[in-house]
Amino acid sequence: MRVLITTVLLLLGFAATAAPAQALAGCTVYNGACLEKHSNLAWLVYNGQTSYGPVKVSHGKPGYETPVGTFSVLRKVKNDWSVPYNGPMPNAVYFTTTGIAFHQGDTAVQSHGCIRMTLDASQVFYDNLIVGEKVQVLP
Repeated sequence: MRVLITTVLLLLGFAATAAPAQALAGCTVYNGACLEKHSNLAWLVYNGQTSYGPVKVSHGKPGYETPVGTFSVLRKVKNDWSVPYNGPMPNAVYFTTTGIAFHQGDTAVQSHGCIRMTLDASQVFYDNLIVGEKVQVLP
């Protein structure tokens, strides 16, 4: 799938204008994802370059802040359900041991720590992130 995205971007002429992920926000991930909380943007990184995004996201509200740091993708669940918050978590990609994940949700509303994205963006993140890859959350 990553090769497909890169090929499509090259054909459309976007690869020539895409800045390296590090230039977007100080992201140091080589393969994985980056999230910049202050701008509410996230993107995928492949071979040190932005391969998808940035896309609009929302993150944890006060008292439920999304932690800053570098994490690893732990697991993926196509159609998960949050037991503590009694809600759906489609395309969940977990990256903390406390249950924080990228998943589809309303980007206009802050979460209990998870990263909410549009359905399309959550599908791309789900399809392209691999267990063990890095996720960097920047302030």
